[in-house]
Amino acid sequence: MLGYRFSDFVPDEQQDSLKSKFDQLLNIFNQLLTMTSGDVSQAMAWLTQLDKQYNLTDENYGIGDFFEDLKRKGYITEQDGEGQVVLTPKGEQSIRKQSLDEIFGKLKKSNSNGNHRTPYTGPGDELNTDRREYQFGDELDQIAMTESIRNAQINNGIGEFMMTENDLEIMDKEFKAQTSTVLMIDISHSMILYGEDRITPAKKVAMALSELIMTKYPKDTLDIIVFGNDAWQIQVKDLPYLEVGPYHTNTVAGLELAMDLLRRRKNKNKQIFMITDGKPTCLKEGIRYYKNSFGLDKKILNKTLNLAAQCRRIKIPITTFMIARDQWLREFVQEFTKVNNGRAYYSSLQGLGDFIFEDFERNRKKNVR
Repeated sequence: MLGYRFSDFVPDEQQDSLKSKFDQLLNIFNQLLTMTSGDVSQAMAWLTQLDKQYNLTDENYGIGDFFEDLKRKGYITEQDGEGQVVLTPKGEQSIRKQSLDEIFGKLKKSNSNGNHRTPYTGPGDELNTDRREYQFGDELDQIAMTESIRNAQINNGIGEFMMTENDLEIMDKEFKAQTSTVLMIDISHSMILYGEDRITPAKKVAMALSELIMTKYPKDTLDIIVFGNDAWQIQVKDLPYLEVGPYHTNTVAGLELAMDLLRRRKNKNKQIFMITDGKPTCLKEGIRYYKNSFGLDKKILNKTLNLAAQCRRIKIPITTFMIARDQWLREFVQEFTKVNNGRAYYSSLQGLGDFIFEDFERNRKKNVR
């Protein structure tokens, strides 16, 4: 019996070419999906126009092939009986992963099971090699049994074995911090005013941050809030479909909801990230909305600053990412930040992700007690 005969592997250049072509088109398609708020048909129409203009495909692989591959690989599906094509959970995750790679770089999944290591010792998951004397309150699983028995034999003899508190040696655990974050996204009408699309970068950052936490820090929590005339919580899967509405900016409602969510979290480290491009212009008083879009209204401003002070008292820092450069808006953010003792960044649309990642890392280290 001759068995198997092996030879050098010669890759199929055409198949490799088609694979890379699919990946290239998927990258563009995901970008378009973010801009169209998850509208697959609109994104495909835009992709077809781009193909006509820039020759993205060739005679071997066309837009039709790409569309069929999207369905075959599970990125999109047709709704039963309606003929409408929508994203699948795999397609939604693909957008989040691409946003993560684009903004935060290709991060590898953490080996620490989602914990943030700190130089502090205390209640935690992982025993270290240091030994110390027993102290009241130490847990039983921290006792170094071999060393403790040896101490008992040395101190009390072998004939009548006895172990006392003074014989016990304790192995410390490495303290690992967990962080609860609320991300607030402004969806007021000003996020698309003046010919500048500010909501798309905000969505990208939210998707990247959520994917980062779910893959690298799965024991952390991330709640996402959108705020316009009112504020409400959305799920990670809703992010690609997020749209700006005909809303004013009710920052107070967003902060109140964020504080309520963080009160329910048991983690000690808590923080709020707020992405906005303008001033607070709205309050809700009962069933009535109080609005003023013409300037910094004292009634709205004072209520907003009061909430910033409340967050400071309960040790919740607010980091504001202002996507605007107006001097009077900067002055408002500076006052808001001073009252909260938080941070503020006046970011361009391109640098938004870098700022949020850096501050996420910095806050989770700083807030550990």
